Amino acid sequence: MMSEELRTTDNDDLVSTEVRELESVDEMSRVRDELRTADPQELEQTASTKGAVDNQFRNRALVTYWALPFIFLTTALLGGLRVSADDHAFVFVPPPLVTLVLAVLLMLLFVRGRLIDLEVWVSASNPALANVAHIWILITLFFGSAQAFNSVLPERGLLHWLFSFFFLWTLWNNQFSSFDARRLLRSLVVLFGTAFILKHMLLANLYAPDGGWLKRLAGALVQGASLGMLDTPAFAPATGYISFFALGLYVAGLVLLNQRAVNRE
Repeated sequence: MMSEELRTTDNDDLVSTEVRELESVDEMSRVRDELRTADPQELEQTASTKGAVDNQFRNRALVTYWALPFIFLTTALLGGLRVSADDHAFVFVPPPLVTLVLAVLLMLLFVRGRLIDLEVWVSASNPALANVAHIWILITLFFGSAQAFNSVLPERGLLHWLFSFFFLWTLWNNQFSSFDARRLLRSLVVLFGTAFILKHMLLANLYAPDGGWLKRLAGALVQGASLGMLDTPAFAPATGYISFFALGLYVAGLVLLNQRAVNRE
């Protein structure tokens, strides 16, 4: 009796195995027939579409996890770099406390402008590695923003606080105004561009040690009107080039961040 049950079970297994093999053969035959009867142009379009999707996904991952952190980290390193006018040595100026406050206000604007979607970037449904990568982008973006402000702020004196008040007033007013990401980017370009021209073109020429009579006359008038409170250290012209490169990288990173947000939507 037991042997008959075992024989029956073996037969059932063999039958089920043969059925699965026949189903797989039929499936392979159906796929082969579809490929044989399909239009070659359709197959080529399908393959090209799949390749384009794969390339797009690969490029987005490259921008998100490599390009953006590298850009903002480079901005953070170059934003505080100065070149001494005396011996042309590199001098690193740490970010003042006011630049950290400005960076916090700017990060809030990024969240309001949908450049940063915290609910999507850091979520329990994301893989752990994706959350870590997004947090790393946020950290580099914060310090890159602080150093971008540091590169266009005068180092000390009354002008330092005038520039800081100008940034604070602008960013604080933007907290209560309606805008989109593109408008925010245009506003930041104008903001940083104005500060760059004032510091690295106007003030740098005003306090350059090898300036002419116009520099001496304007400096005497300004110093007399401000009672010496507008004094600022003189740096080599290479400082302006470094600041320009740092700000260009920072704006390029924001453009890539905006493009990523548009693609996500």
